[in-house]
Amino acid sequence: MSQTTSPATPPPITVVGVGAEGWAAMPAEQQKLVLDASVVIGGARHLSMLPDRPDQRRHVWPSPLREQLGAFLGEVAGGSVVALASGDPLVSGIGSTLIDVLGADRVRVIPAVSSVALARAELGWSAESCVVVSLVGRDVSLVVRELSAGRRVVVLSSDENTPAAVADLLRNLGYGASVMHVLGDLGSADFSRRDGTVATWTGPSSRLNVIGLELIGPPHGSWVAGLPDSVFENDGQLTKRDLRASALARLAPVPGEHLWDVGAGAGSVGIEWMRAHPTCTTTAVEAHPDRAERIARNASNLGVPGLRVVVGKAPEVLDGLPEPSAIFIGGGATAPGVVDHCLAALPAGGRLVVHGVTIETERLLGELHAAHGGELTRLAVEVAAPIGTFTGWTPMRTVTQWAFTRGA
Repeated sequence: MSQTTSPATPPPITVVGVGAEGWAAMPAEQQKLVLDASVVIGGARHLSMLPDRPDQRRHVWPSPLREQLGAFLGEVAGGSVVALASGDPLVSGIGSTLIDVLGADRVRVIPAVSSVALARAELGWSAESCVVVSLVGRDVSLVVRELSAGRRVVVLSSDENTPAAVADLLRNLGYGASVMHVLGDLGSADFSRRDGTVATWTGPSSRLNVIGLELIGPPHGSWVAGLPDSVFENDGQLTKRDLRASALARLAPVPGEHLWDVGAGAGSVGIEWMRAHPTCTTTAVEAHPDRAERIARNASNLGVPGLRVVVGKAPEVLDGLPEPSAIFIGGGATAPGVVDHCLAALPAGGRLVVHGVTIETERLLGELHAAHGGELTRLAVEVAAPIGTFTGWTPMRTVTQWAFTRGA
Protein backbone atom coordinates (compact mmCIF):
# COMPACT_ATOMS: atom_id res chain seq x y z
CA MET A 1 0.00 0.00 0.00
CA SER A 2 2.97 2.31 -0.55
CA GLN A 3 2.21 5.73 -1.95
CA THR A 4 4.23 8.87 -2.48
CA THR A 5 2.78 11.46 -0.14
CA SER A 6 3.90 14.97 0.73
CA PRO A 7 4.91 15.44 4.40
CA ALA A 8 1.87 17.69 5.01
CA THR A 9 -0.66 15.18 3.64
CA PRO A 10 -1.94 12.44 5.95
CA PRO A 11 -1.20 9.03 4.39
CA PRO A 12 -3.67 6.22 3.71
CA ILE A 13 -3.86 3.95 6.76
CA THR A 14 -4.70 0.32 7.40
CA VAL A 15 -6.14 -0.17 10.89
CA VAL A 16 -5.60 -3.68 12.27
CA GLY A 17 -7.64 -4.89 15.22
CA VAL A 18 -5.69 -6.77 17.89
CA GLY A 19 -7.52 -9.35 19.98
CA ALA A 20 -7.11 -9.70 23.73
CA GLU A 21 -4.57 -12.52 23.27
CA GLY A 22 -2.26 -10.13 21.47
CA TRP A 23 0.31 -10.55 18.75
CA ALA A 24 0.76 -14.30 19.04
CA ALA A 25 -2.89 -14.98 18.23
CA MET A 26 -3.01 -12.61 15.27
CA PRO A 27 -3.41 -14.35 11.86
CA ALA A 28 -0.12 -14.72 9.94
CA GLU A 29 -1.39 -12.57 7.06
CA GLN A 30 -2.09 -9.68 9.41
CA GLN A 31 1.25 -10.12 11.20
CA LYS A 32 3.00 -9.82 7.84
CA LEU A 33 0.99 -6.69 7.00
CA VAL A 34 2.12 -5.08 10.25
CA LEU A 35 5.79 -6.07 9.94
CA ASP A 36 5.99 -4.99 6.29
CA ALA A 37 4.66 -1.50 7.01
CA SER A 38 6.99 1.49 6.94
CA VAL A 39 5.23 3.06 9.92
CA VAL A 40 3.24 1.47 12.76
CA ILE A 41 1.12 3.61 15.09
CA GLY A 42 -0.57 2.43 18.27
CA GLY A 43 -0.80 2.66 22.00
CA ALA A 44 2.29 1.85 24.04
CA ARG A 45 0.74 -1.50 25.01
CA HIS A 46 0.19 -2.48 21.38
CA LEU A 47 3.64 -1.40 20.20
CA SER A 48 5.39 -3.22 23.05
CA MET A 49 4.00 -6.60 21.90
CA LEU A 50 5.56 -6.36 18.42
CA PRO A 51 8.82 -8.16 17.56
CA ASP A 52 11.83 -5.95 16.84
CA ARG A 53 12.01 -4.40 13.41
CA PRO A 54 14.93 -1.92 13.36
CA ASP A 55 14.02 -0.32 10.02
CA GLN A 56 10.39 0.32 10.99
CA ARG A 57 9.23 3.63 12.46
CA ARG A 58 6.87 3.25 15.40
CA HIS A 59 4.85 6.05 17.00
CA VAL A 60 2.49 6.33 19.97
CA TRP A 61 -0.74 8.23 19.34
CA PRO A 62 -0.58 11.91 20.36
CA SER A 63 -2.57 13.28 23.27
CA PRO A 64 -5.05 14.95 23.13
CA LEU A 65 -5.75 12.76 20.12
CA ARG A 66 -8.30 14.47 17.89
CA GLU A 67 -6.82 17.97 18.18
CA GLN A 68 -3.34 16.81 17.13
CA LEU A 69 -4.24 13.96 14.80
CA GLY A 70 -4.10 15.81 11.47
CA ALA A 71 -0.66 17.28 12.08
CA PHE A 72 0.62 14.01 13.56
CA LEU A 73 -0.43 11.96 10.53
CA GLY A 74 1.19 14.49 8.22
CA GLU A 75 4.48 14.10 10.10
CA VAL A 76 4.53 10.30 9.83
CA ALA A 77 3.74 10.30 6.07
CA GLY A 78 6.01 8.28 3.81
CA GLY A 79 5.52 4.63 2.88
CA SER A 80 2.78 2.35 4.12
CA VAL A 81 1.16 3.07 7.48
CA VAL A 82 -0.53 0.59 9.81
CA ALA A 83 -2.40 1.53 12.98
CA LEU A 84 -3.08 -0.98 15.76
CA ALA A 85 -6.32 -0.93 17.74
CA SER A 86 -8.05 -3.15 20.27
CA GLY A 87 -10.73 -5.50 18.95
CA ASP A 88 -12.96 -3.90 16.37
CA PRO A 89 -11.53 -0.44 15.56
CA LEU A 90 -15.02 0.77 14.60
CA VAL A 91 -16.54 0.08 18.04
CA SER A 92 -15.69 3.26 19.97
CA GLY A 93 -12.20 2.91 18.49
CA ILE A 94 -9.52 4.75 16.55
CA GLY A 95 -10.95 3.50 13.25
CA SER A 96 -14.01 5.72 13.64
CA THR A 97 -11.85 8.75 14.47
CA LEU A 98 -9.54 8.20 11.50
CA ILE A 99 -12.48 7.91 9.11
CA ASP A 100 -13.93 11.14 10.52
CA VAL A 101 -10.61 12.93 9.92
CA LEU A 102 -9.39 11.33 6.67
CA GLY A 103 -12.53 9.98 5.03
CA ALA A 104 -13.57 6.37 4.49
CA ASP A 105 -11.67 6.12 1.19
CA ARG A 106 -8.32 6.61 2.96
CA VAL A 107 -8.83 4.16 5.83
CA ARG A 108 -8.93 0.36 5.56
CA VAL A 109 -10.11 -1.53 8.64
CA ILE A 110 -9.31 -5.16 9.47
CA PRO A 111 -11.26 -5.91 12.67
CA ALA A 112 -10.76 -8.49 15.37
CA VAL A 113 -13.69 -9.71 17.46
CA SER A 114 -15.07 -6.71 19.36
CA SER A 115 -15.35 -6.49 23.11
CA VAL A 116 -19.09 -6.00 22.63
CA ALA A 117 -19.42 -9.33 20.81
CA LEU A 118 -17.31 -11.10 23.44
CA ALA A 119 -19.39 -9.59 26.26
CA ARG A 120 -22.69 -10.59 24.67
CA ALA A 121 -21.37 -14.12 24.13
CA GLU A 122 -20.26 -14.40 27.77
CA LEU A 123 -23.60 -13.10 29.07
CA GLY A 124 -25.74 -14.96 26.55
CA TRP A 125 -27.38 -11.73 25.35
CA SER A 126 -28.45 -11.39 21.73
CA ALA A 127 -27.67 -8.18 19.88
CA GLU A 128 -31.41 -7.48 19.67
CA SER A 129 -31.92 -7.76 23.43
CA CYS A 130 -29.46 -5.07 24.58
CA VAL A 131 -28.13 -1.61 23.82
CA VAL A 132 -24.49 -0.46 23.87
CA VAL A 133 -23.31 2.72 25.61
CA SER A 134 -19.70 3.84 25.33
CA LEU A 135 -18.18 5.66 28.30
CA VAL A 136 -14.68 5.64 26.79
CA GLY A 137 -13.48 9.17 27.50
CA ARG A 138 -17.09 10.23 28.12
CA ASP A 139 -19.33 11.32 30.98
CA VAL A 140 -20.81 8.45 32.99
CA SER A 141 -24.24 10.16 32.98
CA LEU A 142 -24.74 9.02 29.37
CA VAL A 143 -26.17 5.86 30.93
CA VAL A 144 -29.12 7.84 32.34
CA ARG A 145 -30.96 8.07 29.00
CA GLU A 146 -31.15 4.26 28.84
CA LEU A 147 -32.67 3.69 32.30
CA SER A 148 -35.77 1.51 32.23
CA ALA A 149 -36.78 -1.58 34.21
CA GLY A 150 -35.97 -4.80 32.38
CA ARG A 151 -33.52 -3.16 29.98
CA ARG A 152 -30.11 -4.70 29.27
CA VAL A 153 -27.18 -2.35 28.67
CA VAL A 154 -23.62 -3.18 27.62
CA VAL A 155 -21.30 -0.42 28.85
CA LEU A 156 -17.83 0.09 27.39
CA SER A 157 -15.71 1.27 30.33
CA SER A 158 -13.13 4.01 30.24
CA ASP A 159 -10.95 2.44 32.97
CA GLU A 160 -10.93 0.40 36.16
CA ASN A 161 -12.98 3.03 38.03
CA THR A 162 -15.91 3.11 35.59
CA PRO A 163 -17.90 0.23 37.17
CA ALA A 164 -17.90 1.90 40.59
CA ALA A 165 -18.88 5.24 39.05
CA VAL A 166 -21.77 3.60 37.18
CA ALA A 167 -22.88 1.86 40.38
CA ASP A 168 -22.85 5.16 42.30
CA LEU A 169 -24.93 6.82 39.59
CA LEU A 170 -27.50 4.02 39.47
CA ARG A 171 -27.82 3.81 43.27
CA ASN A 172 -28.61 7.53 43.43
CA LEU A 173 -31.36 7.07 40.83
CA GLY A 174 -33.10 4.19 42.57
CA TYR A 175 -31.55 1.36 40.55
CA GLY A 176 -29.72 -0.33 43.42
CA ALA A 177 -31.45 -3.68 42.79
CA SER A 178 -30.03 -3.86 39.25
CA VAL A 179 -27.65 -6.72 38.46
CA MET A 180 -24.15 -5.77 37.35
CA HIS A 181 -21.63 -7.97 35.53
CA VAL A 182 -18.08 -6.71 35.08
CA LEU A 183 -16.06 -8.66 32.51
CA GLY A 184 -12.32 -8.01 32.63
CA ASP A 185 -9.74 -8.72 29.89
CA LEU A 186 -12.28 -10.42 27.64
CA GLY A 187 -10.84 -13.06 25.32
CA SER A 188 -7.50 -13.31 27.11
CA ALA A 189 -5.96 -15.78 29.54
CA ASP A 190 -6.49 -13.16 32.27
CA PHE A 191 -10.27 -13.04 31.79
CA SER A 192 -12.23 -12.32 34.95
CA ARG A 193 -15.92 -12.01 35.75
CA ARG A 194 -17.54 -10.40 38.73
CA ASP A 195 -21.32 -10.40 39.31
CA GLY A 196 -23.34 -8.55 41.91
CA THR A 197 -25.96 -5.90 42.55
CA VAL A 198 -25.51 -2.20 42.10
CA ALA A 199 -26.43 -1.62 45.75
CA THR A 200 -23.43 -3.56 47.05
CA TRP A 201 -20.87 -2.76 44.35
CA THR A 202 -17.56 -1.28 45.54
CA GLY A 203 -13.94 -1.05 44.53
CA PRO A 204 -11.98 -0.94 41.27
CA SER A 205 -12.08 -3.59 38.55
CA SER A 206 -9.73 -4.75 35.81
CA ARG A 207 -8.54 -1.77 33.78
CA LEU A 208 -9.85 -3.33 30.53
CA ASN A 209 -13.47 -4.13 31.30
CA VAL A 210 -16.96 -4.20 29.88
CA ILE A 211 -20.06 -3.86 32.06
CA GLY A 212 -23.35 -5.69 31.61
CA LEU A 213 -26.36 -4.13 33.31
CA GLU A 214 -29.73 -5.77 33.95
CA LEU A 215 -31.75 -2.79 35.09
CA ILE A 216 -34.32 -2.82 37.89
CA GLY A 217 -35.71 0.54 38.94
CA PRO A 218 -38.31 3.28 38.39
CA PRO A 219 -38.95 5.01 35.03
CA HIS A 220 -36.56 7.89 34.46
CA GLY A 221 -38.19 10.01 31.80
CA SER A 222 -39.73 9.29 28.44
CA TRP A 223 -38.02 9.79 25.10
CA VAL A 224 -41.26 11.40 23.90
CA ALA A 225 -41.23 15.19 24.24
CA GLY A 226 -42.89 16.69 27.31
CA LEU A 227 -40.99 15.68 30.43
CA PRO A 228 -42.48 17.01 33.68
CA ASP A 229 -41.37 20.56 34.47
CA SER A 230 -40.19 19.34 37.88
CA VAL A 231 -37.23 17.42 36.40
CA PHE A 232 -35.62 20.67 35.24
CA GLU A 233 -33.83 22.90 37.70
CA ASN A 234 -35.01 26.41 36.77
CA ASP A 235 -35.57 29.99 37.92
CA GLY A 236 -38.91 30.33 36.14
CA GLN A 237 -37.36 30.70 32.69
CA LEU A 238 -38.60 27.34 31.44
CA THR A 239 -40.60 26.34 28.37
CA LYS A 240 -43.43 24.52 30.12
CA ARG A 241 -44.30 20.91 29.40
CA ASP A 242 -47.25 21.30 27.02
CA LEU A 243 -45.65 24.15 25.10
CA ARG A 244 -42.36 22.25 24.90
CA ALA A 245 -44.10 19.20 23.46
CA SER A 246 -45.76 21.39 20.84
CA ALA A 247 -42.47 23.04 19.90
CA LEU A 248 -40.59 19.75 19.61
CA ALA A 249 -43.35 18.21 17.49
CA ARG A 250 -42.66 20.98 14.96
CA LEU A 251 -38.88 20.95 15.37
CA ALA A 252 -39.14 17.23 14.54
CA PRO A 253 -35.76 15.81 15.70
CA VAL A 254 -34.35 12.92 13.66
CA PRO A 255 -31.01 11.08 14.10
CA GLY A 256 -27.86 13.09 13.47
CA GLU A 257 -29.45 16.54 13.42
CA HIS A 258 -28.28 19.66 15.29
CA LEU A 259 -30.45 22.19 17.14
CA TRP A 260 -29.81 25.78 18.12
CA ASP A 261 -31.73 26.51 21.34
CA VAL A 262 -31.61 30.32 21.43
CA GLY A 263 -32.52 32.01 24.70
CA ALA A 264 -32.35 28.56 26.26
CA GLY A 265 -33.40 29.41 29.85
CA ALA A 266 -33.28 26.04 31.62
CA GLY A 267 -32.29 24.22 28.41
CA SER A 268 -35.40 22.03 28.36
CA VAL A 269 -36.04 22.10 24.59
CA GLY A 270 -32.43 21.36 23.68
CA ILE A 271 -32.22 18.59 26.27
CA GLU A 272 -35.36 16.86 25.02
CA TRP A 273 -34.12 17.23 21.43
CA MET A 274 -30.98 15.26 22.39
CA ARG A 275 -32.94 12.64 24.33
CA ALA A 276 -34.86 11.84 21.14
CA HIS A 277 -31.80 9.99 19.73
CA PRO A 278 -28.16 9.53 20.87
CA THR A 279 -26.84 11.20 17.68
CA CYS A 280 -28.94 14.37 18.05
CA THR A 281 -26.89 17.37 19.25
CA THR A 282 -27.68 20.81 20.65
CA THR A 283 -26.00 24.15 21.07
CA ALA A 284 -27.82 26.11 23.78
CA VAL A 285 -27.32 29.89 23.67
CA GLU A 286 -27.94 31.72 26.93
CA ALA A 287 -26.91 35.26 27.90
CA HIS A 288 -26.98 34.72 31.70
CA PRO A 289 -23.99 32.76 33.09
CA ASP A 290 -25.96 31.35 36.04
CA ARG A 291 -28.62 29.98 33.72
CA ALA A 292 -25.93 28.56 31.45
CA GLU A 293 -24.51 26.61 34.41
CA ARG A 294 -28.01 25.41 35.24
CA ILE A 295 -28.49 24.17 31.66
CA ALA A 296 -25.33 22.09 31.94
CA ARG A 297 -26.51 20.52 35.20
CA ASN A 298 -29.92 19.72 33.73
CA ALA A 299 -28.32 18.13 30.68
CA SER A 300 -26.09 15.90 32.80
CA ASN A 301 -28.94 14.90 35.14
CA LEU A 302 -31.08 13.86 32.17
CA GLY A 303 -28.42 11.82 30.37
CA VAL A 304 -27.23 14.22 27.65
CA PRO A 305 -23.99 15.68 29.07
CA GLY A 306 -22.70 16.43 25.56
CA LEU A 307 -25.06 19.39 25.16
CA ARG A 308 -22.94 22.45 24.38
CA VAL A 309 -23.71 25.73 26.15
CA VAL A 310 -22.59 29.05 24.67
CA VAL A 311 -22.78 32.08 26.97
CA GLY A 312 -23.61 35.32 25.19
CA LYS A 313 -26.27 37.35 23.44
CA ALA A 314 -27.79 36.46 20.10
CA PRO A 315 -27.32 37.23 17.29
CA GLU A 316 -23.62 38.01 17.91
CA VAL A 317 -22.73 34.61 19.39
CA LEU A 318 -24.47 32.67 16.62
CA ASP A 319 -21.64 33.24 14.16
CA GLY A 320 -19.38 30.20 13.91
CA LEU A 321 -21.81 27.72 15.49
CA PRO A 322 -22.31 24.36 13.74
CA GLU A 323 -24.94 24.55 11.01
CA PRO A 324 -28.38 23.91 12.53
CA SER A 325 -30.96 21.47 11.24
CA ALA A 326 -33.55 23.25 13.38
CA ILE A 327 -33.71 26.34 15.60
CA PHE A 328 -35.84 27.16 18.62
CA ILE A 329 -36.11 30.73 19.87
CA GLY A 330 -37.65 30.61 23.30
CA GLY A 331 -36.75 34.14 24.35
CA GLY A 332 -35.41 37.35 22.89
CA ALA A 333 -37.05 37.11 19.46
CA THR A 334 -37.58 40.89 19.33
CA ALA A 335 -33.86 41.63 19.83
CA PRO A 336 -32.61 43.24 16.60
CA GLY A 337 -31.30 40.72 14.09
CA VAL A 338 -32.05 37.52 16.02
CA VAL A 339 -34.81 36.10 13.83
CA ASP A 340 -33.19 37.38 10.62
CA HIS A 341 -29.90 35.69 11.55
CA CYS A 342 -31.66 32.42 12.37
CA LEU A 343 -33.63 32.48 9.13
CA ALA A 344 -30.42 33.05 7.17
CA ALA A 345 -28.71 30.12 8.94
CA LEU A 346 -31.55 27.70 8.24
CA PRO A 347 -30.71 25.13 5.50
CA ALA A 348 -33.17 23.61 3.05
CA GLY A 349 -35.56 21.47 5.04
CA GLY A 350 -34.58 23.21 8.27
CA ARG A 351 -37.23 24.08 10.87
CA LEU A 352 -37.60 27.24 12.94
CA VAL A 353 -39.96 27.55 15.91
CA VAL A 354 -40.37 30.84 17.79
CA HIS A 355 -42.37 31.39 20.98
CA GLY A 356 -43.62 34.76 22.16
CA VAL A 357 -45.67 35.89 25.17
CA THR A 358 -45.63 39.68 24.71
CA ILE A 359 -47.75 41.78 22.39
CA GLU A 360 -44.56 43.03 20.73
CA THR A 361 -43.35 39.50 19.96
CA GLU A 362 -46.82 38.46 18.80
CA ARG A 363 -46.86 41.39 16.38
CA LEU A 364 -43.45 40.33 15.04
CA LEU A 365 -44.57 36.73 14.58
CA GLY A 366 -47.65 37.89 12.72
CA GLU A 367 -45.43 39.86 10.33
CA LEU A 368 -43.12 36.88 9.86
CA HIS A 369 -46.07 34.64 9.10
CA ALA A 370 -47.36 37.13 6.54
CA ALA A 371 -43.94 37.41 4.90
CA HIS A 372 -42.79 33.78 4.97
CA GLY A 373 -45.83 31.62 5.59
CA GLY A 374 -45.54 28.68 7.94
CA GLU A 375 -47.83 27.93 10.86
CA LEU A 376 -49.04 30.51 13.37
CA THR A 377 -50.66 29.14 16.51
CA ARG A 378 -51.84 30.52 19.85
CA LEU A 379 -51.42 28.04 22.69
CA ALA A 380 -53.55 28.52 25.79
CA VAL A 381 -53.23 25.97 28.59
CA GLU A 382 -55.31 25.82 31.76
CA VAL A 383 -54.53 23.68 34.79
CA ALA A 384 -56.81 22.58 37.61
CA ALA A 385 -56.14 24.33 40.93
CA PRO A 386 -57.97 24.80 44.26
CA ILE A 387 -60.56 27.56 44.59
CA GLY A 388 -61.37 27.52 48.27
CA THR A 389 -62.82 24.07 48.92
CA PHE A 390 -63.51 23.55 45.21
CA THR A 391 -61.38 23.07 42.11
CA GLY A 392 -61.28 25.37 39.09
CA TRP A 393 -59.24 26.15 36.02
CA THR A 394 -56.24 28.47 36.25
CA PRO A 395 -54.99 29.77 32.88
CA MET A 396 -51.27 29.83 32.15
CA ARG A 397 -49.79 32.64 30.06
CA THR A 398 -50.89 32.31 26.43
CA VAL A 399 -48.03 31.70 24.00
CA THR A 400 -47.94 32.58 20.30
CA GLN A 401 -45.97 30.07 18.26
CA TRP A 402 -44.63 30.54 14.74
CA ALA A 403 -43.30 27.41 13.01
CA PHE A 404 -41.56 27.63 9.65
CA THR A 405 -39.84 25.08 7.40
CA ARG A 406 -37.33 26.20 4.78
CA GLY A 407 -38.22 24.93 1.30
CA ALA A 408 -35.80 23.08 -0.96
